[in-house]
Amino acid sequence: MLPPPSSGVDLEMESKLRSEVASSWMRCQAAGLDPQVLEDPLDLSDAEVLDLIGKKGELIRHARPFMVQLHKFLSGSGFVLLLFDETGHLLETVGDAKMLRGTRHFARGASWAEPRLGSNAVGMVLSSGHPFQISGSEHYHRLLQSWTSAAAPIFSEGGKLVGILGLAGPASGAHAHTLGMVLASTKAVERELKVRLKHNEMVLLDNHFSSILLTVSDAVIVLDVEGVVIQINPVAERLLGASHRNVVGTRMDDLTRDSLPIHGLLGRGVEFNDREMEIHWGRGRYNCLASGRPIRDESATVIGGVFFFNPIHKIKQLVNRFSGAEATFRFEDILGEAKVLKKAIHLGHLASQNNSNVLLTGDSGTGKEMFAQAIHNRSRRAEGPFIAVNCGAIPRELIASELFGYQEGSFTGANKGGRPGKFELASGGTLFLDEIGDMPIEQQVALLRVLQDHTITRIGGEGPLAVDVRIICATNKDLPGAIQKGTLREDLYYRLNVSPIRLPSLREHLEDIPLLVAAFLRKLAPQPNGLSHVVDQTVVETLQAYSWPGNVRELQNAVERIAHAANGSQITLEHLPEEFLSRLHATPEHPASGSHSLGPGTLRQQLDQQEKNELMAALLQHKGCLTKSANALGMSRNTLYRRLKYHGIETRKQ
Repeated sequence: MLPPPSSGVDLEMESKLRSEVASSWMRCQAAGLDPQVLEDPLDLSDAEVLDLIGKKGELIRHARPFMVQLHKFLSGSGFVLLLFDETGHLLETVGDAKMLRGTRHFARGASWAEPRLGSNAVGMVLSSGHPFQISGSEHYHRLLQSWTSAAAPIFSEGGKLVGILGLAGPASGAHAHTLGMVLASTKAVERELKVRLKHNEMVLLDNHFSSILLTVSDAVIVLDVEGVVIQINPVAERLLGASHRNVVGTRMDDLTRDSLPIHGLLGRGVEFNDREMEIHWGRGRYNCLASGRPIRDESATVIGGVFFFNPIHKIKQLVNRFSGAEATFRFEDILGEAKVLKKAIHLGHLASQNNSNVLLTGDSGTGKEMFAQAIHNRSRRAEGPFIAVNCGAIPRELIASELFGYQEGSFTGANKGGRPGKFELASGGTLFLDEIGDMPIEQQVALLRVLQDHTITRIGGEGPLAVDVRIICATNKDLPGAIQKGTLREDLYYRLNVSPIRLPSLREHLEDIPLLVAAFLRKLAPQPNGLSHVVDQTVVETLQAYSWPGNVRELQNAVERIAHAANGSQITLEHLPEEFLSRLHATPEHPASGSHSLGPGTLRQQLDQQEKNELMAALLQHKGCLTKSANALGMSRNTLYRRLKYHGIETRKQ
């Protein structure tokens, strides 16, 4: 209920008010506001006012120019431009100095909210959320009824209220267009805030983009919609071997022959991923793995593109690392103290300090690949890939594509997109060509060209690709003899035989057998059963009496078999494989190179006599029954018969 006339509220006037203003009057009455007395508008401390001005500094900076412009239009009319925050506290004023002096309501921090100032345009905006104008007697407070006020909300781009722009002046100066002028200025402020926000976002994005360009490990080229380079990052500068200044302004068509994906990227916004492309700049030419992303404006129109690329050898190095194409052996893993082996290791150390081709010769099983890996791991290429190729295991018709790769469509059955060869995969590292003596003569010409020019050409490819590869070759064949037979080019032999290293056969350093046997047994110890072994000295002497045609590989296999037969107990002669003993007796003696060598009149006779005694004892125990004797000796009946015949023990075959 409205107060009686004595309260100062004009009931006749109230009945003529617009509904929204009438509702405001009722709220003021309910709040206990006296229409004859204005509340003190300053409800903030000085510190709070300063903090508020600081927080709304950007709004003030962007709104003030429009307030000044509108005031010039209203100059001399007695109107004052007012800027408020979203709670109705005054932030900034523009008007005649004499108009602003003498009242606390025009002081910064003054509240024009309805609970302080009653019904006014600013309070109506806060309660309704839309522009409003109040004139004369519509003001709840009698002292304000000689004024007119108009105000409009200022919204952020997201629709949030961030401020209010107001205009106050004499009621006699009220005009129908007053609110329109305030509203127009408000919209201008909103546009300015939006532009400023976009500018800030662009600056932030530009800073982020620049940071990414500077720190990303990929090479990046930024293109405009015409395909012209407008920016590159330091990685791209290093790969191209050119500065930003020299590349910017160049068309992408000048950097790659495969321009079709670039045209699709810039013309239709079609992105592409992990496409193999050739990049060339100056004399440099190399394959890379590339991806492209379009740059679009607010209307989704393509305005440029970002081109990411990496030399394919870097990608392949990562693939090689995780696929096992790396060397694991080092010189420390090569066991032996014999002079002939120490000499080979010394030559390997020397070879690892240069980039010359290495030729490893020696019988099968002497550890040629182990030496090759050790040389690689000791060299400056240790971080690069180690690729091994057995030239004798690849069909003649496939060896060219295996070594040099091929382009898409170069022959029937070629993979889509082509395939890199072993030379490309090994770029930056070492390529180990085992059994080089088995390489077809027609491919030896191509290999010689690679060694001379350090470039390869894929099958079906248009031009040469530079490769940085160290070659280590190995063979168990007589290469000079192969030259005489015409199966090996003499010029290729001389190219490969820059750092020759001959690996000794095991029969040349039999004194290393105890060391090797102990190492192989230690390697077997971590097996699930956790077995450990003690080796009888006669076993070691027996192993040293053998010629080992399969070299260290054969010894390792024999030790593993013996260890399994012993099953954790002491290893004695009875655990030696039967066929090994057969080969030992059938093989001409090869004197050992160390102090443990035994001649045919010592260990051989002892072994024969020991076996003969065991056979005779078994036959005696089982009364000449071959089946029972063979079972007791742990051998087949036929084997027992052969051993009896070898020792000249006559018996009837039962």
